[in-house]
Amino acid sequence: MGLRTKIMAELEKRPASLRQLKKKLGNDKKVARALEELVQAGRAVCQGGTYAPAGAQEAEDYADCVACEFVKLGRSFGFAQPLDGSEDIFIAGRFLNGALPGDIVLVRISEHPVRAGSREGEIVKVQQPRRYFVGTVCRLEDRLALRPDGCPDVLLRIKRNDKSGVQPGEKAAVRVVERARRYENQRVRVVERFGPGDRAQNCARAILYSQGVPTDFPEPVLAEAARYEGAQVEESQIQGREDLRDWTIFTIDGPDTKDIDDAVSVRRRGEGYLLGVHIADVSRYVRPDTALDDEAFSRGTSVYYANSVVPMLPKALSNGICSLNPGQDRLAFSCLMELDGTGRLTCARLAKSVVRSRVKGVYSEVNALLDGTADEAVARKYAETVNVLPLLREVYEKRILQREMRGALEIETDEPRLILDKSGCCVGVEKYPRGMAERMIEEFMLLANESVAAMARRAKLPFVYRIHEDPPAERVESLKEVLDACGLACCFKGAVPTAAELTGLLRRAKGQPCERAVQMAVLRSTAKAKYAPSPVGHFGLGLADYAHFTSPIRRYPDLAVHRILSDWLSGTDSQILAQRYGAFAVKASEQSSARELAAMTCERDITDCYKAEFMSGHLGEVYEGVISSVTSFGIYVELENTVEGMIRLDALAPAGHGLTMVAGMALSDPLTGRMYRIGDPMAVRVAAADVAAGHVDFVPVP
Repeated sequence: MGLRTKIMAELEKRPASLRQLKKKLGNDKKVARALEELVQAGRAVCQGGTYAPAGAQEAEDYADCVACEFVKLGRSFGFAQPLDGSEDIFIAGRFLNGALPGDIVLVRISEHPVRAGSREGEIVKVQQPRRYFVGTVCRLEDRLALRPDGCPDVLLRIKRNDKSGVQPGEKAAVRVVERARRYENQRVRVVERFGPGDRAQNCARAILYSQGVPTDFPEPVLAEAARYEGAQVEESQIQGREDLRDWTIFTIDGPDTKDIDDAVSVRRRGEGYLLGVHIADVSRYVRPDTALDDEAFSRGTSVYYANSVVPMLPKALSNGICSLNPGQDRLAFSCLMELDGTGRLTCARLAKSVVRSRVKGVYSEVNALLDGTADEAVARKYAETVNVLPLLREVYEKRILQREMRGALEIETDEPRLILDKSGCCVGVEKYPRGMAERMIEEFMLLANESVAAMARRAKLPFVYRIHEDPPAERVESLKEVLDACGLACCFKGAVPTAAELTGLLRRAKGQPCERAVQMAVLRSTAKAKYAPSPVGHFGLGLADYAHFTSPIRRYPDLAVHRILSDWLSGTDSQILAQRYGAFAVKASEQSSARELAAMTCERDITDCYKAEFMSGHLGEVYEGVISSVTSFGIYVELENTVEGMIRLDALAPAGHGLTMVAGMALSDPLTGRMYRIGDPMAVRVAAADVAAGHVDFVPVP
């Protein structure tokens, strides 16, 4: 009789705790793991530390409960986020029931909340416990514990007989092996060590692990990819494709880019233009029902950070046969767009093609050519394309006027560039320069994405759209509060502002002291973009049609779109397309949205660790910055190099008197009359830098 069978036999007799089961079955270290597996499989349930068989009575017992994800755990409270998207539920400490962030829980709503107007409840069951956590190891009295990332107030105690050899200060991943109602009775085991937490590259590995981003490919995937190692396009593969190898087509990317999936071309056509966006035909190589496709679907996207990338596809494809490398024939999917003399799109078509890039363009070099500062070496490199660049700029400038006319939302954000030494340590942080070349490529890719989405909608194809819904009503109300505090009259015609109205608002605030506060409020008011099988439009871009078509090497939704469009172009019947891709479009949209969110979290958190690593070498130094946000526990100040640090309340005001929040955009000191507003300049001294947590602390300079 297996261990799980023995456990279920005991639970059928009577409910029992983990301690009781160990006593009955022998103090076997596998009992906790087997019990956890039974709960995960839905065969057993746990309530208040007591286990029992799952049964039909369970659904009735919890019929009045709300299924939630437990999202935040503080020292004596928590918040649960309902899976139906309704308002978060506050959980007081005595009702937490041992839940940990990431658990799926059942919450019973309180009929008599303690805090007026709030939604409060009690966690009555941890339905799907989160098993793994990543954090920093610390010493807790006479034992080791893990301080989880994003949940520093509750320590997870490492079992005394853990054999990992982990040391305080290390980043590590643990598996929860013993759950209990009281957090101090829960136990974990170390399953992965990443190294000292004061090195950002170790923290990066830990963050990737925590978000389920695998850094290695399984053997079956590598075996499939190996077939394309060193592959070249053969003449037999070109048959039936439009041969564009004599066109002046070229790529423009960062200097270190190896996965090049987009190229551009432009020609005059009468009084207008023929703009070409040529994308690597990845769907030709990554086929459905293969290990390559399964892995790409699972990953959803490549993850870029510092000087590294975790690719969606193995290098044999991403850097090889699918990369539009200069001077090499490559299979492509071309979007050929006709524009009139004003830059307005008049028609577009798709074509399976073969292309040969003239040069691997680099943003900084193209910018130098455009502004006349390029040296002779750069001019020679771009000899075949130098006459095309002014025409590209001409098209871009007309397209920008079109964008302004349709009222697209325009918010400039600064991206950081991390400078690493040979050992991988961050020795510099600066703003990433964004010039004409970057803006041109962005606009041309956007136009291609819009064009293919419009084709798909008109043809009623099952599809993966990129959507950005209208701002939620409650966020609009918060925006109005900030506008009132800034003295800016709210001039929205409807209940929800248009992108054009928000852009006009940003222009009115430009140059005023409240500019930064308004910009942040507008950003917070908008919804998150995501993928969906229905074309609801893109609010921020001011477009009725939008999809992602231009990056199939690094984004699965683009690959999915290519696959659907390829079958459509080949003449596949619409009913067959619906049967083949209807469910696929739904699954690809959901998975791609989830993996994009995980990738964005990784990239943001890893960047914070590298920034903290850089600032740890500048403790005590003084910098000029601006207040970027205010909270109930302090203010954040952003430096010119994009590093952001916090000034805690006790560093702003002497103990004994508090600061007052003003409309979410300022803190007021009632004793001195000092106001700390978003956008105000402020001199700060670097007080501390916690690399493992990705936090920097500042103190004000008088």
